[in-house]
Amino acid sequence: MHRLAGYFVALSILLGSSHTPALAQDKSLTVFAAASMKNALDDIGAAYAAKSGVRIVASYAASSALAKQIEQGAPADIFASADTDWMDYAAGKKTISEPSRVNLLGNSLVLIAPKDSKLDKVAIGPGFDLSKLAGDGRIATGDVKAVPSGKYAKAALEKLGAWQAAEPKFAMAESVRAALALVARGEAPLGIVYATDAKVEPGVRIVGSFPADSHPAIIYPVAATATAKPEAAAYLTFLRSSAAKTIFEKYGFVFLFSPTT
Repeated sequence: MHRLAGYFVALSILLGSSHTPALAQDKSLTVFAAASMKNALDDIGAAYAAKSGVRIVASYAASSALAKQIEQGAPADIFASADTDWMDYAAGKKTISEPSRVNLLGNSLVLIAPKDSKLDKVAIGPGFDLSKLAGDGRIATGDVKAVPSGKYAKAALEKLGAWQAAEPKFAMAESVRAALALVARGEAPLGIVYATDAKVEPGVRIVGSFPADSHPAIIYPVAATATAKPEAAAYLTFLRSSAAKTIFEKYGFVFLFSPTT
């Protein structure tokens, strides 16, 4: 009887210890990232989880919405913004770790139409008439007051002299991916999004590219939040690696950082 009891004690210890490594490895990081980064960051998250055992839980939305959510206490470890303004906002609210901040990626702005549109290539330059191109339809982009893609679009159109006539025709979306979807579904004949968005959506085609000097440089900064788990530092290092660079460039992003590994 004593021998049997000893067996069960030994078995319970063995079973208990077998669960310990699984519990120890059940680590995760929460990444709040600009909607335009979804495809690339999903791939990077899978690669990082395979390498480190740390699961990446990503939440994608407009940078403006994410910055406000982090300010209100949302549990995020990493913030990746599609412009420097919203990262500056987070820094001002002391919700990010300033020393961890890096300008990681660049992008470009394009004019898109549904894939079956009869619109030819558009030469985008000073004096081009976007309002006329849209006809009776709408022009989809992110909210020009807050969403980075919309802010870049408005800045470009103002510089090119096309904003005033086109403004009444704009359909303001909550994120660049929402604007992309409006065009892909044929609900808007034109849209202004990032080149990387157009690249991953088969329902649209690029009909024109905005000159780089028509708007502020499109820069994606990333940083750990002020409340980030210690594991966030290693993930940020991975974002700056050659492996991450390859993935970002596959999706059309410009890698601004010299790879660390």
